[in-house]
Amino acid sequence: MLTSRCINPPIMAALARCGHGSKILIADGNYPLEQKTECEDLVYLGLTSGSPTVTEVLKALHGVVNFEKAELMTPEEGPEPEIFEEFREELPGIEFEQLGRYEFYDACRSEDVLLAVSTGEKRVFANILLTIGCA
Repeated sequence: MLTSRCINPPIMAALARCGHGSKILIADGNYPLEQKTECEDLVYLGLTSGSPTVTEVLKALHGVVNFEKAELMTPEEGPEPEIFEEFREELPGIEFEQLGRYEFYDACRSEDVLLAVSTGEKRVFANILLTIGCA
């Protein structure tokens, strides 16, 4: 029996195939996962509207692997999405890069993205592309 935060078999199998520099996308429920990613491991976790949240999935994955960088989809105008502060709290000391919507979509099509997870998150711009660091 697994004792880490994350016990989802498809996610754990995908993480086992990742190495330093591999990328993981955690997307909100609005993200067009199949159209805007090219990775083979797509995991749909959305159970109900709002559950699980992107931050819940981030915390579970962070309990299994280390991250060295995060890329965020940012709106063209308006205030910074509130979830960005939650990302910073979970990943202190991590480099955050902010990308426009289409720039973010392009980054998520990279062959380095080995896992994409769709959540039930309702907040917009609650997408994070994570680069795995060393153990």
